[in-house]
Amino acid sequence: MKKFLLSLMLSFGFVAGAAAAESSIALDEFPYEKMSDVAALQHGAKVFVNYCLNCHSAAFMRFNRMRNLELTDDQIKKNLLFGTDKVGEVMKVSLDPKQAKQWFGTTPPDLSLIARSRSGPNGTGADYLYTYLRSYYRDDTKPTGWNNLVFPSVSMPHVLWELQGQRAAKFEDVKDAHDPTKTVHRFVGYEQLTPGTLSAQQYDETVADLVAYMNWMSEPAQFQRVRLGVWVLIFLAVFTLIAWRLNAVYWKDVK
Repeated sequence: MKKFLLSLMLSFGFVAGAAAAESSIALDEFPYEKMSDVAALQHGAKVFVNYCLNCHSAAFMRFNRMRNLELTDDQIKKNLLFGTDKVGEVMKVSLDPKQAKQWFGTTPPDLSLIARSRSGPNGTGADYLYTYLRSYYRDDTKPTGWNNLVFPSVSMPHVLWELQGQRAAKFEDVKDAHDPTKTVHRFVGYEQLTPGTLSAQQYDETVADLVAYMNWMSEPAQFQRVRLGVWVLIFLAVFTLIAWRLNAVYWKDVK
């Protein structure tokens, strides 16, 4: 219970820091059809283990829950287990929190609930993560050499840069609509500096798969819950029909 509360505090602490620093950029809509695509979820799990699980833990997610993604224990062991040899283990990292804080300025938050905690008035947590992971650009003024449009001055480097390549953000100074005496820095687009191993479309697909998995990870039982909910509604509809006809038969001779 204490670990669960600590994870919530870390997640929402990360949210509070993000809310204070994030820009007003509009969030892109996450392709929600990915949530019902098992192959996409499996690919997203692979990307998560290879690129996210080096620094971020998912302390409330066990590897064996991926059986719900139609993966066998053997497939999980061969493709997703690197820090342990037991599929029943939770997704934890060996990174020392003190060293992480020295390197990044803050301890990387647990990602078990991050897709839920990032929901807000501008969009869902999936929308936020999908836009965030596609908004990095080179910025040599930052300690990591990277910046992000969604989360300016972010301490997390661009871990997927080899896939996307390196990009620079282009800005222009325009008059402030509320105060003509001031100018604002407005984003106008990206300039590709070096190519990545994936095309722009392939990178967006990969990020969508990763976010789909992170959204699924925040509630691994959601598919079963939805299926059970459908059967419950069907039962209530049939029971309502039976009750209505029974009521009619019972009261037909009553004047």
